[in-house]
Amino acid sequence: MPRIVIAHHLIFTGYGMWLPNDPRGSGSEETRKPTLESLGPIHLGRKPVQPQRFEVKRFYNQANPHLVFPPLWFDEALRNVIADAFARTLAQRKYTIWACAICSNHAHLLVRRHRDDGRSIWTTMAESAANAMRELPSIDPSHPIWADRPYDVFKDSPEQVRSAIAYINKNPIKEGLPEQRWPFVTPYDNWPLR
Repeated sequence: MPRIVIAHHLIFTGYGMWLPNDPRGSGSEETRKPTLESLGPIHLGRKPVQPQRFEVKRFYNQANPHLVFPPLWFDEALRNVIADAFARTLAQRKYTIWACAICSNHAHLLVRRHRDDGRSIWTTMAESAANAMRELPSIDPSHPIWADRPYDVFKDSPEQVRSAIAYINKNPIKEGLPEQRWPFVTPYDNWPLR
């Protein structure tokens, strides 16, 4: 039976926040920046045993000087700029969003299947938020906002959609941020099995 995509779980990773040879593992198969290769091998996918926090911090203390720009952390004001940009784009493109989390160094969207494919939705949303952030006087207009690799996980059952919603909604809380309720998020109605 063919797999029917119900939703796209899109992950937007902030620039410099999850490098290809991250000790936690990554979605990368290659290191595009040769200066990062000396920091360790690539492990495709999340490692089953995760390193301790101090190991990840040590890795990034060594990696950050190799980046062209410093990593950009999203404080509350920047998270609101991202949310406003997402909301404008959603209204223009008629996307249905079932979950959204905007954290301190990444964001999640769960988007109902649309005429646009997941990669196109990711690109449209990422560019919208990046352009809005670059209008701020505090951000260098040439600073990359997101990692340039779209991340799209297909959800093909209502159970997977509900699980993704729960996971996304817990993300800010795991970071110590307040619970997020964005006005552009539509409650999931068990689509397509209403």
